[in-house]
Amino acid sequence: MIAQLSGTVIAAGPTWVVLDLNGFGVKALCSPSTAGSVRLGQPATLATSLVVREDSLTLYGFADADERDCFELVQSAGGIGPKIAQAVVSVLTPDALRAAIAAENIAALTKVPGIGVKGAQRLVIELKDKINALAAVGPPSAQPVPLIWREQVKGGLEGLGWSSRDAERACDSVAGLIEADPSTPVAVLMRAALRSLAK
Repeated sequence: MIAQLSGTVIAAGPTWVVLDLNGFGVKALCSPSTAGSVRLGQPATLATSLVVREDSLTLYGFADADERDCFELVQSAGGIGPKIAQAVVSVLTPDALRAAIAAENIAALTKVPGIGVKGAQRLVIELKDKINALAAVGPPSAQPVPLIWREQVKGGLEGLGWSSRDAERACDSVAGLIEADPSTPVAVLMRAALRSLAK
């Protein structure tokens, strides 16, 4: 099990990061907010989860261990694979996920692309007793927003299954946040964009 990676960021996309570990490049699939928080040429540390399939080994990267633990826990529910689990941690913070499951908030859970009412009910039933075992961790420190925030948010939304048109509309709806505060983190913009699409 690979639990953490630390290295220099040599490439990044809307939903992935490549870290150079002393000449060994490792690609990790990430949530849009995690991918948007790293900087090319700068050191980064990702909490990771390795998903082993018959025909592939896929490494997923996260901003912190709490997010990774939620990703792994969500997959323990029937019918939830890594793609939907990644969408869950992209849309809901670990604290928001804990609150939604504890309060049986189906509406909050169905904001995740790929989860309908029945899937949300299954998450609540199967995870309610397990979710509180995860330790709450404080939010990661805010990262400055790069000039390419729009490209990152749009790419992240498309990676989660939204159409290009919907992604553009969501970016338009959050542009005011950047105008009001140019240092708004990409993670905040991404969550605001997802909320606008869920309406």
